[in-house]
Amino acid sequence: MRAAGLVVAEALERMTEAVRPGATTTQLDRIARDVLDRHGAVSSFLGYGDPGFPAVICASVGAAVVHGIPDGRPLEEGELCSIDFGAIVDGWHGDAAVTVPVGTCSPELLELNRVTEESLWAALRTVRPGGFLSDVGAAVESVVRPHGYGLLEDYTGHGIGTEMHEPPYVPNLAPKGPGHGMPLDVGIVLAVEPMATLGRPDVVTLADDWTVVTADGMQASHWEHTVAVTPDGPWVLTAADGGAGRL
Repeated sequence: MRAAGLVVAEALERMTEAVRPGATTTQLDRIARDVLDRHGAVSSFLGYGDPGFPAVICASVGAAVVHGIPDGRPLEEGELCSIDFGAIVDGWHGDAAVTVPVGTCSPELLELNRVTEESLWAALRTVRPGGFLSDVGAAVESVVRPHGYGLLEDYTGHGIGTEMHEPPYVPNLAPKGPGHGMPLDVGIVLAVEPMATLGRPDVVTLADDWTVVTADGMQASHWEHTVAVTPDGPWVLTAADGGAGRL
């Protein structure tokens, strides 16, 4: 899974560098395909579900939160662009997402994006022996809620391994607080992915049956990493440095 995670990390780095006004999400998808081809890896996303997803990345721009389909519309200054990408190496998956400002964004959008990313890292720090599944959601909530952002509840992280989506669901909230649910034993691997909005958390799915957008049209941020529980704590499989710089 580390091998798959490194493919994901490289592709997301290259796509992040390519995000600018006038670029298209179809171009980002081509970058990801090139990385897959060079490493002999397979897309986790292409053909997934019913209808089968038509691309190797999810590109969710502006009011789109997750599962956006790449297209030829030029990115515009001031938008947030979420890029979600998964790769398979030798049958094992890696899955991660970043949200990238397009050109110059407003301070309120940059703060939303910063807080959402920080909630991810706060959650990743809890993925260690002796912890519990609810610790993850409690950490996300503790970072996001004080800012008043909308926090998506019906879209969650997930277990991951030889399938992209495996048990358990990994909620981004913890109504009972930390210390509840499944123990985080050594060897468990989770994809943790908080999603926060500048407005309300209510969302709708577009007619393409994939793209999830905010009901109020406000922009959103989405971050994700695949993380393994090791005897020494969390190992972020989709970060080039294993997470050392942020953990």
